[in-house]
This record gives sequence, C-alpha cells and structure tokens, in this order.
Amino acid sequence: MSTPAQYYNSIPPVAKTYATICFVMSLAHNLHVYDYEIIALIYGDVFKRFQIWRLITNFFFIGPFSLTFAFRLFIILKYGVQLERGPFDKRTADYVWMFFFGALSLLVVAAIPFFRFLFMGPSLVSMIVYVWSRELPNTRVNIQGLVELKGFYLPWAMLAIDLVLGNRLMSSLLGIGVGHLYYFLTVLYPLAGGTNFCKTPLWVHKLVAYWGKGYQMNSPIQRDPSTGVAFQGRSRRVGGTSNAPTRAQTRNTGEEETSTVTPSNGGAFSGRGRRLNAH
Repeated sequence: MSTPAQYYNSIPPVAKTYATICFVMSLAHNLHVYDYEIIALIYGDVFKRFQIWRLITNFFFIGPFSLTFAFRLFIILKYGVQLERGPFDKRTADYVWMFFFGALSLLVVAAIPFFRFLFMGPSLVSMIVYVWSRELPNTRVNIQGLVELKGFYLPWAMLAIDLVLGNRLMSSLLGIGVGHLYYFLTVLYPLAGGTNFCKTPLWVHKLVAYWGKGYQMNSPIQRDPSTGVAFQGRSRRVGGTSNAPTRAQTRNTGEEETSTVTPSNGGAFSGRGRRLNAH
C-alpha cells in the first residue's frame, strides 16, 4: 500500500498540477487568506480595471471545502488521470491544449450573460468527464456500488449527482457542450475526412517543452537539457542518416501504432567494397 506522498508523486503532471492548484485555492479561501470575489470572472473588472488575472483564476476555484468540492476533486484525480495515462499517454501537449481549448471556449460562452458564472472551474471539470466518456465509452463504471453503467453515459450520471447535491446544472451542461465541441473538432470531424482545425498549436508544444514535464510523441519541439531552453529541429548523426522515427497515430481507439525506420547499416556509409590488389 502506497503512502500519500507516493500516491501524489505517481499522479501524471497535468492532472497533478490542476488538482493541486484547485486544492490550494480552496484551502486558502477556507483559511480566509483571500476573498473569493477577487478571483471571480467579472468582465466589468477585466475590461474597466484591467484585472486580467480573473480570466485565469476563475478556472482554479471549484468551490469551498464541501462534499461538492470533494466530488469535483475526485473527478480530476480519477478521470483526469485516466485520460492522461490512457488516450493522452505520451501526448502531454495535446492534453494541455484540451484544457486551454476548454477554458477559451468557456470564456467566449461566458460573454453571454445567461451563461455567465463567477467560476468556470466546475464546467472545466465537467468537460473532463465528457471527453473521458467519449474516449473510453465501453469502460464499465461503478457508482458507489449502486449503479453500474458504460462510460459513455457517465456525464449524465454526474448530472444526476449534481442534481442531488443541489448544484446548478447549467454549469455542468456548459462543460458537456464544450467537451463535445472539442471531441468533434479533434476526433470526429478529422475521422470523417475533414481538416483538424483544432490541432495543438506550436506555442503549446513550446510551453510543454520548456516546462519539462510529460512527453509528446512526434513533437515539433524538443528540449535541450543543457540549457533548459526549447529548440526546434531534428537530431542527425554525423555522416549518417536521421535518427528520427516515423510514427503513425490512430485516434479512434486511443491507441497508437509506431513504426521506426532504421537503416540496415546503422547509418554508416554505403558503397561497394573492393579488395586491394584485386583484378
């Protein structure tokens, strides 16, 4: 049985970072370190008083310490971790981009007064559940030993739990909507032959490379361990051929096929041998 420290260290970097910040924000609020209104999403203060931090901080508050807070933190540590270890394994930049895409989409939606909430963190958590349900639809889920269902129906079961806990359903519905938009643009539409308009931007790859956590297969950005600065390029053996492998990825199953092309002579010179003094 692992200790709490061992468990914490075993959590993959993206889910660990988000869960840690959410926990610290709620703990600081319960200790009266700050007033939650200073981090809320209030567009009037963003544009009139230039309090830009509100566009970011509102996503890290998922509620004060309560049963609802514990429920949302559990979702991050279970389904967020399963996403990062499963469909997004060795795709850290893509996983980080999923969070950025969800946050940016929710900020756009929040510009409509009817869909505006002071904190969009619960919607982001709901997005995690929805993407998980689409990536792992046939996984069996047992809810407190009472109900067992397929992963595809998990977001709707979470809505029922929110209803029982007395939470506002619109916040979770926004997360489901944004999650579906992300999954449609990155998976469904490209599989139907369309262009992937939601491809992970280069700046996200640079950010992850500079962060130095996780790993992105076939990333256009590599990290120079001697300087800690990300650089772009491909390693090449002197006098030989490129060492870079060729990779093919299939998104519909969440698995990846990897094929590596290796020169038969190990990258050495090619040519015809000739014996000295031969006729």
